[in-house]
Amino acid sequence: MSLATRNGTPSVDAPINPPTVVRQRRVRPGLLGLAVLLIALGGLGAAFAVTSVRATGSYLAVARPVEVGREISAADLVTVQVAGGQGLRPVPAARLDEVVGKRAAVALLPGTLLTLGQVTDDPLLGPGQQQIALGLKTAQVPARELHPGDKVLLVSTPDSNADEDAPAAAGTRFAATVIDMVSPANDDKVLYLALLTRDVPAVVALAAQERLAVVLTEAA
Repeated sequence: MSLATRNGTPSVDAPINPPTVVRQRRVRPGLLGLAVLLIALGGLGAAFAVTSVRATGSYLAVARPVEVGREISAADLVTVQVAGGQGLRPVPAARLDEVVGKRAAVALLPGTLLTLGQVTDDPLLGPGQQQIALGLKTAQVPARELHPGDKVLLVSTPDSNADEDAPAAAGTRFAATVIDMVSPANDDKVLYLALLTRDVPAVVALAAQERLAVVLTEAA
């Protein structure tokens, strides 16, 4: 092949490099479809997150402390507005009537959302237990207030009618759990206890003789 120059010099034969061919990458249809799917899922996830955050509902929260085993009243609860509360599983405010009257399964703290797992219909009586009531004077109660779930020990006191020369017998002990305590108008106390069935006859007999002392061993 001849190559002419501008100044009229003879043509010079020189090789010419062939043009470079750029190979185009082939796009696999499977990868393209996967990319589209990931983008779509990302958009749906973002939309769901925004919707969850913005969703607001009315739920029940604890207004004042409620001890374990205590019956829940409407005054113990308050309605609050919570954004995204669905994931927390709180009790909707519309279900207030279902909660009032139940007992607290755990100690309820003010400012926390209420869940159904924190309330129960079950009595505080365990297997093989029975409930008894003891009438006590204020001075016989080991604390200003006893609360449901408190552990107490009932200890028998000496019999005042026994022979004075007889050796003093060691006090018999009975473990019990407080179910509730009320204060009648006469300022006495009525203590409701869960007691093992086998201990009930002896405790009732000692209570009739006014030979029982109550000792608080563990607070709920």
